Amino acid sequence: MALQESGEMYLETIYLLSKKSDAVRGIDVGDYMGYSYPSVSRGLGVLRDEGLVRKDKDGYFILTEAGRILAERIYERHTVLTKMLVNIGVDEETAAEDACRMEHYISDKTFEAIKEHMKQHGN
Repeated sequence: MALQESGEMYLETIYLLSKKSDAVRGIDVGDYMGYSYPSVSRGLGVLRDEGLVRKDKDGYFILTEAGRILAERIYERHTVLTKMLVNIGVDEETAAEDACRMEHYISDKTFEAIKEHMKQHGN
């Protein structure tokens, strides 16, 4: 499944928010991302249609199994790429911002090579 960058950002946000609280509302997603509620509503609707999130009886958003797996993959890319950039001398804030952009476009092959390189060099 190939989501657009914005869909991946929504998944990652729900994943991060759900680590802090089981109750993730659309407004929480919007506040975290700095997006308007109509934008968030459309974005979450697309994820719901793709079977990546569902809404519970109380109106909270929950990642489906497929959504959780994809969100964890995106988050791993973000954290590994941020760490790699910091390790080569980029400041933490810039590294996190750049990793956020890179995580959506880097190939699986390149990402796996980066992880292997970091593992071999103790990073």
